[in-house]
Amino acid sequence: MTDLALLGGQPAFPEGLPFFRPATPPLERVTARLAPSYERGVLTNGPLVRELEAAAAERLGVPEVVAVASCTAGLMLVFQALARPGTAVVMPSFTFSATAHAARWAGAVPRFAECDAASCQLDVADAAIRLEGASVLVGTHVFGAPCAPEEVEKVGRAAGLAVVFDAAHGFGATRAGRPVGSFGDAEVFSLSPTKPMTAGEGGLVAVRDPELAARIRLGVDYGNPGDYDTRFAGLNARMSELHAAVALESLAELDEHLAIRRRLAARYQEALAAVPGVRPQAVDPGDASTWKDFTVIVDEEAYGLDRDTVAAALKAEGVDTRPYFHPPVHRQRAYADLGTPPLPVTDWVSDRVVSLPLWRDMPPAAVDRVVELLARLHERADAVRAAVGTTAGVRS
Repeated sequence: MTDLALLGGQPAFPEGLPFFRPATPPLERVTARLAPSYERGVLTNGPLVRELEAAAAERLGVPEVVAVASCTAGLMLVFQALARPGTAVVMPSFTFSATAHAARWAGAVPRFAECDAASCQLDVADAAIRLEGASVLVGTHVFGAPCAPEEVEKVGRAAGLAVVFDAAHGFGATRAGRPVGSFGDAEVFSLSPTKPMTAGEGGLVAVRDPELAARIRLGVDYGNPGDYDTRFAGLNARMSELHAAVALESLAELDEHLAIRRRLAARYQEALAAVPGVRPQAVDPGDASTWKDFTVIVDEEAYGLDRDTVAAALKAEGVDTRPYFHPPVHRQRAYADLGTPPLPVTDWVSDRVVSLPLWRDMPPAAVDRVVELLARLHERADAVRAAVGTTAGVRS
């Protein structure tokens, strides 16, 4: 292998290694599935949407699934139904901002809790001390790994709260064999292009209470039951037949797709065991992650470089990465008005995480090459720091 690109060598991936590529089902299958609806002039919220809802409900083992235009819209409708106006919705700060946006749009107040330093999931014990005046407790299945949902449920139920899961990354994940999607009052999935199961754009809301399902279904169409006398301020959150067709074909391939992602993740994990200071997200034994993202925590003291330098060095090699989730939501300008008390563990994790490339058709050899680069960066840490003009030292 030539020298590292930052040190004058040639990039390991001169044409670039993308962070992700959408796993799109074959176009001919999508168009064949869409054709009957299209020819009838049924373009939205039609028979394909109903078919997708039924197929998802069967897979998840829940009575009802409601298809929506996006995961965010689904969360907005769920919080509108379950969160009392002006009350707190307790959630991890280490999540995508849409979790908080949806609560604020529904008239509730996001209240942020710590994450666990190893799993990156909600610290349930920390959340339990932040529940006063709250009406909803939220867990996020971070990066597609289950977040110990039974523990979140236990704490939420004991406090008399509704329990919701942001399962944006999680369709196909299981907790000790039980599907993510079958916990809490509602779990909301994303079907955007970065997800293992995709519709292009869209989401799914899995619920066990028929009354809640009926309200969300009404809310998808402005809160209008058909007589234009709207019952509440709903949304236009209908899913189109085109998106449902893509999702149904993506669902047909999902198990094969997840098996590939899990093999690639296992390859990363095995190879990274020999690289000091680079630790993959911890997933509980018996759980199956979708590995929507393969994320590692860079411990600068053990590794010799900080996360930002690692990301810059990999970029020089042609490797695209993401710092999910940095900054965490409580440090974003949209939520500065809340005056959230310090969340030191969340800040520590957010400053050190980097998500590495992982997608269905990525060659296994690319995993090996990325890990080799990480090992070389560790070995040449002093030279790399000098090249980028950084100074050794550990973040506080």
